[in-house]
Parts: sequence; structure tokens; C-alpha cells
Amino acid sequence: MPVSPLAPPGGFPGLGEVAGVTLAAHAAAIRYPDRMDMMLAAFASGTTAAGVFTRSRTAAAPVLVCREHLPNPGPRALVVNAGVANAFTGRRTGLKHCRVVCAAVADALACEPGQVFPASTGVIGEPLPIERIVKSIPHLVRAQHGRGWLDAAQSIMTTDTFPKGASARAEIDGVEVVLNGIAKGSGMIEPDMATMLAFCFTDAAIPRDILQQALVQGASTTFNAITVDGDTSTSDTLMLFATGAAGNRRPRSLDDPVLDAFRRALTGLLGDLAVQVVRDGEGASKLVEVRITGARDDAAARAIAASIANSPLVKTAIAGEDANWGRIVMAVGKAGQEIDPDRLEIVIGGVQITRDGERIGSYDESIVSQHLKQKEVRIDVDVGVGPGAFTMWTCDLTHGYITINADYRS
Repeated sequence: MPVSPLAPPGGFPGLGEVAGVTLAAHAAAIRYPDRMDMMLAAFASGTTAAGVFTRSRTAAAPVLVCREHLPNPGPRALVVNAGVANAFTGRRTGLKHCRVVCAAVADALACEPGQVFPASTGVIGEPLPIERIVKSIPHLVRAQHGRGWLDAAQSIMTTDTFPKGASARAEIDGVEVVLNGIAKGSGMIEPDMATMLAFCFTDAAIPRDILQQALVQGASTTFNAITVDGDTSTSDTLMLFATGAAGNRRPRSLDDPVLDAFRRALTGLLGDLAVQVVRDGEGASKLVEVRITGARDDAAARAIAASIANSPLVKTAIAGEDANWGRIVMAVGKAGQEIDPDRLEIVIGGVQITRDGERIGSYDESIVSQHLKQKEVRIDVDVGVGPGAFTMWTCDLTHGYITINADYRS
């Protein structure tokens, strides 16, 4: 499959070590021949973990187990497979397989099964090839090292066309800490907690409850602000592991001033990964940023942004480079939020199109059409009723999306 034209030009970034984290990847032949499709991340004693997971009512078995394990102290490992999602595989089979995997990892690392977090991505409804997965765990444990970020990112891909990674640094009370993250996602992307799979790691020392609050806050404007096709995955998992190896003073609360720079760095890291997921949207040729202002509140702005970002008519117009701004009017109206039609302003690529409830007389469609030929498109809408604002990222909808998903299981 060709690499997305929206892929970051520099390729996968160089990610250094995060003290207290070791990684490994392995080809377990779960679904894909001749490629890595399993990864293991092992953590030093004293690590804390945070996670947010899909709100889908058909959540996959690994999501259920991760939720169950999250309150347990001292996480020691994350194990991920690609190719089979272990979703809708029956409570007895799906959960049993998760527990078998966790037990095998725990046995290899001399920890408890409740300290292991499983994740799976791929086809829904198929049981895990549990024997091949368990057989691969000793290979993963033996292969651990501190710099296997690219291999780890590649091993969790499904229809992705490029591996996704990001890094950031910050100071906590004068001590530098490192944050690294990897993600996968291309289709079945709709903000409803997090999107697909994303795993972040830091050497910062942060108590579990504060780490959880920071992750939820960071996800709200990043992984919960992207959409490719409006479909929420059964496997959505976003986790953050903090090893404490940096030795910084532990913050007392989320609002502790010593945590300010870390929170900014974390949001930047999550935003980078989230937008990479949109850049790899199935069949995408354009990255679209939708900014809403003037809404009753931020929640209303989010709903309006989602209505535009998920509209097939808006997305296909952008794919066809057609400056059909009437479709944006439609999408604003159907969102069900309070607006003032006589103050509605639409701007595409910096060109104002409407004012006082109608198209402005000086509007030049040719300029907007030129903007739509670019790989990155920006839509600004002010609905004229309040201070609410929200930004969402999406992509266009092309024939490629249909081709990829029609052939996905072939």
C-alpha cells in the first residue's frame, strides 16, 4: 500500500530512550505474513499508569481487561498484537485469551498478571491465535532493549501506511523528563475517548491519580478532537506509563505549578500523534482543520465541529476541490446547536465567504478553489452566539477509502 501523501516529510522521528522502559517486537504470523505484529513494553518497578478507553458498548476484551487492571499498583508490561482485534469473541473466549496472554507475560517477567496490560487491533469477530501469541512471548522478553521505537510502532499497524511516533521534553521542578509515544490508526476513527491505539511513555515521577487526570485532560483536545470516518473502534485505547526514573519531585496535584511544562508537553505529544492518525486516514489526500468559534459553550462548538468534520458531503467536496461552502452551512445547521444565522461567518483558507446571513459581495471563489488544491485545508466558522470554541481535525473522503475498506478482509 503506498504511503499517504500527507505523511510527515521527515519520516519516523528519532526517539531516544525513556529510562525504565524496554521494548521488543516480533513476527508472530497472527494475520500478516513476514512482518512484525506483536510488541512488548516492559516497565521498571514503581511505574504508574493512566488510560482512557473506548466508550463503545461492544468494547473488545483487551479493553475490558485494561480497565480492570488499571487500578492495580505497579504496572510492569504492555503487550500488543495486530491483525486480530479480539473483539466480539465472546466473554468466555475473548477474556480467557486475554488472561492467558497476561499470565504468560507475567510468568516471563516475574510479576503478577494484573500488572500486565493487553491490547489488540485488527479484524473484529475472530479469536486470537492464542498458541502463536503465547509462543512469541519468550522471544519478546529476550529481545528487549531501550530504543526499539520504530519496530514497536510498525508492529501495531493494520491499514496504516506509515508508523507514527513523537517525542517531547519538559522540566518538572528543574529536572528534565522525556516523553515518547507511538500510535496506530487509519480507519474506524471517531473521537469518543481516544482513537485506535496510542501508547505514551515518560520517565517522570507522577502519582497515578494525577497522571490519569493529565491524560484525560490532554486527550480532550487531541485524540478526542479527530475523525476520519465517524466510526468508533471497539479497541480504542490510549495509555500513558510513567516510570519515575527521572527522579523529579512528585507533583502534589494536577494544578501544581511544577507540572505546567509537563502538561503542555504531554498535550503537544498527544496532538502530534493524533494528527498523524488523521494524516494517515484511509484514502486521504487532504488534512482538514475545522475551527469553530462563537458557540454557546465549548461543548456546543465541539458538536458543530464534528458535524462539519464528519459530513460526507463536506469531505467529498474537499476531495474534489469544490468550493461548495453551502455544504458547511448545511452541516452547521444539522448539528442541533444554538446559532445565529444572521451572524454566521464562514472562512475557508483565510477567505471570508459569508457575513450577515449571506454571501458577501466581494467573495472570489477562485481563491478558495486554489486553497482547496493544497494538502492542508482550514475551515473557520463563527456561529455568533457566545464564547465557545473548539478545533477538530479530519481528512477528505476519496474513492481510496472505499477501495481500502471493500478489500480489507480479502
